[in-house]
Amino acid sequence: MSIDELKHQIEETHPLINRIREEIGRVLVGQRNLVDGLLMGLFTRGHILIEGVPGLAKTSAVKALADTVRAEFKRIQFTPDLLPADLIGTEIYRPKTGDFDTRKGPIFHNIILADEINRAPSKVQSALLEAMQERQVTIGDATYPLPRPFLVLATQNPIDQEGTYPLPEAQVDRFMFKLLVDYPDRNEEKEIMRRVGFEAAAGAGPVIDPGQIDAIAGLTNAVYVDEKLKDYIVDLVFATRRPADYGIDIAHYIQYGASPRATIFLSQAARAYAFLQGRAYVTPQDIKTVAPGVLRHRIILSYEAEAEDLAPDAIIGHIFDSVEVP
Repeated sequence: MSIDELKHQIEETHPLINRIREEIGRVLVGQRNLVDGLLMGLFTRGHILIEGVPGLAKTSAVKALADTVRAEFKRIQFTPDLLPADLIGTEIYRPKTGDFDTRKGPIFHNIILADEINRAPSKVQSALLEAMQERQVTIGDATYPLPRPFLVLATQNPIDQEGTYPLPEAQVDRFMFKLLVDYPDRNEEKEIMRRVGFEAAAGAGPVIDPGQIDAIAGLTNAVYVDEKLKDYIVDLVFATRRPADYGIDIAHYIQYGASPRATIFLSQAARAYAFLQGRAYVTPQDIKTVAPGVLRHRIILSYEAEAEDLAPDAIIGHIFDSVEVP
């Protein structure tokens, strides 16, 4: 497909994207970055972790996105007493026949809202690993494929909140994005008060079906990435592992750099973001825009960084300032 043909198809698809944004906007006030992040995850089949203090409409945002898709949706409330079987299912023994019947759990849906995911213990988090990476689940001796599409949209509270557990690094790495949700500004908060306190609650209506998601995913994969920008993506990721090679004096702040998944996801996210902007090609700014969401949960900080209260986004900022832009 030529660039002109791709651009034409993207222009034809964009009214659909605007409709999705409008439907989500009936429920969610502001939060454009969050909405774009959710859409990028939907169109690249990348799982998303959303972090913010309670009350910032994290759950409402995910539910609104799911409502725009004609697919099976399930909300799972993660709690300290949740068991792996409550998530993936279990085998039930039938004494009359002497056989075991498989009862599938709520994970067997297209879109999973894992609400407050870091309130459940590590054994439950581990049960998600196979599902998120392989898109399959093992119950007993049998392995069952998960429906297509399959997407985990998880919300979590900051780890200093009471009753939370840090997620295992291996699981966190499976998330394409970690999106941060902040408080609304004054005008947005007034609009929230008006909608929720003085009017009937609105909901998002269905816009697309799984087949259309696959078609849009094909368009995002076809977005052109110049060879120099591919090198730029690799340099950004390598700078988290070997910052001294790029003249950045931050190695003492980083215990572990980003994994190779970061390179893959950064390329996919940049193409998806370019698509959302209506372009058939990626720019350096596209990469800079999506990179914090892809990298912030993959950079493991040292004790020295934690002692100085240094956030991963600050490390990413140093890398942006030092790695040469093509």
